[in-house]
Amino acid sequence: MTANELRSKYIEFFKSKNHAEISGQSLIPENDPSVLFTMAGMHPLVPYLLGEKHPAGTRLTDYQKCIRTGDIDEVGDPSHLTCFEMLGNWSLGDYFKKESIAFSYEFLTSPQWLALDPKMISVTVFAGDENAPRDEEAAGYWKENGIPEDKIAYLPASDNWWAAGPTGPCGPDTEIFYWVGEGLPPVGSNKGTDSTNWMEIWNNVFMQYNRVDEKTLLPLEKKNVDTGMGLERTNCILQGKKSVYLTEVFQPIIAEIEKLTSYKYGSDEEKDKSVRIIADHIRASVFILGDQRGVSPSNVGAGYVLRRLIRRSVRHGLKLGIDRGFLSELAVSVIENFKNAYPELTDNAEKIHKELTAEENKFRDTLKKGEAEFQKLLPNLMKNPKKEISGKVAFRLYDTFGYPLELTQELGAEHGFTVDVEGFKEAEKKHQEASKSLDAGKAKGGLAEQTDVTTKYHTATHLLQQALVDVLGNQVAQKGSNIDNERMRFDFTFERPMTPEEVKKVEDIVNQKIKEDLPVTMEIMTVQEAVDQGARALFTNKYGESVKVYTIGRDPKTDWFSKEVCGGPHVQHTAQIGDFKIVKEQSSSAGVRRIRAVISGGLPLDS
Repeated sequence: MTANELRSKYIEFFKSKNHAEISGQSLIPENDPSVLFTMAGMHPLVPYLLGEKHPAGTRLTDYQKCIRTGDIDEVGDPSHLTCFEMLGNWSLGDYFKKESIAFSYEFLTSPQWLALDPKMISVTVFAGDENAPRDEEAAGYWKENGIPEDKIAYLPASDNWWAAGPTGPCGPDTEIFYWVGEGLPPVGSNKGTDSTNWMEIWNNVFMQYNRVDEKTLLPLEKKNVDTGMGLERTNCILQGKKSVYLTEVFQPIIAEIEKLTSYKYGSDEEKDKSVRIIADHIRASVFILGDQRGVSPSNVGAGYVLRRLIRRSVRHGLKLGIDRGFLSELAVSVIENFKNAYPELTDNAEKIHKELTAEENKFRDTLKKGEAEFQKLLPNLMKNPKKEISGKVAFRLYDTFGYPLELTQELGAEHGFTVDVEGFKEAEKKHQEASKSLDAGKAKGGLAEQTDVTTKYHTATHLLQQALVDVLGNQVAQKGSNIDNERMRFDFTFERPMTPEEVKKVEDIVNQKIKEDLPVTMEIMTVQEAVDQGARALFTNKYGESVKVYTIGRDPKTDWFSKEVCGGPHVQHTAQIGDFKIVKEQSSSAGVRRIRAVISGGLPLDS
């Protein structure tokens, strides 16, 4: 079974269980400053898991591309990935543990679906602690479906508990593992007794409590189920492969790398590692660049991660002997392989190739500058009797100039120097700890901070976008937004800087609509109906899907200022927003401008 077939079968199965298929969302979370990327399939569903009604109903399924940045340095082994796909299904106050576990077991083991051997499956459930009891209920349902007691491991909260944050919805989960060791698993073997030979493929989260404080859990009136299956891992198991890189997800990319290098994958472990890094990183880079809200390489945020992925690919290309631009060539293979599941890759192919080529060329220039900087440092280095380049200096060359440690070691060796590698790792670790703070505790999905202020900002983005169109023309299209309690950031397509007069005019239009105190109304309709009514529907791609459409105006049919397909929080009428002020208009990337704005005052949301 191929990855494309697995993706289709998963959706088909859950549609047969009365789940509505919904669109996977952007890799760049909207209005969620807590994370740089969509890190789990549930991330875009957070508002609905917290109680908001979903327009498609209470049973949902989708496939979602995800990026996790915490493991970038681990990528290169046979299993770690930066970019991966999650297959998900959700129950929003509908079914709970019994049905969820039965669905998972049926899909995995039924001859009609994946037909996996039940003897190769083990599961984990929550062991219980002082706050919540052992999850005998989930264990019991596994036994009802045929999982023997010795294949059920009871693990602590660190393994089998999901929480939205320090407070809020939370609950136990059950994780499903498949044996990847030799032969059949021994009697009594499960994830709890042998973590090496069991690979996690699915996680079912049962949100049944509300955490009031550190010691208080109250039962939720409306219980939800959130599940996620790793497509690449499951595909690897279905094909009997030892590594995800041996499946058709990565093999076309690896074949292209082999052509570029005349190296045959599987011949040398060190070179294999470089091949895997390039294959993972180019796939992730293409997905980020080709996303609906695709970012460009930069020195901050998601753009910094993208730059790091591209530059790490180039560096490992050099290790394999590739001394010319090559990433755009590899991108062709990625786009071709994933264009049916993610048509936006084809739509944005020109941008993908342009950005990859530009960043690769820039990095090759950077490497030259790094060598020049090293030569400047050389006179002082020669004064060091230890003939050692400090870890701090080596890391500065890497962090400031993008010059890799290995090349610093090579250059140093030519002049009789060693490099304090441990000192470099210590400096790098401090930098990574600072960088990872955004992702801390978010491995199972980040949560946007939804307050009255962020709700006002979110509605203001609707007014801002329409005002930009009115002033600058229809070439304006949203490319992303980011909101917190202090400000809003809005990116949009436009080829030149706005004039001060244009900025003022946009600001005046937004404030005028706020002053008019226009009602904000919501209707549920299909995407096509929304488009027919003139709504903007930038990030929805499934024809016939039910969506929420927010209209700002006196009459949703005949007298409105803004109409958008949107799932975010909104005020009830525009006077609740307050005074709107644009504080900066600047370039974000080629052909994309960025506005930063603040609001103040406004009526309470319950007014």
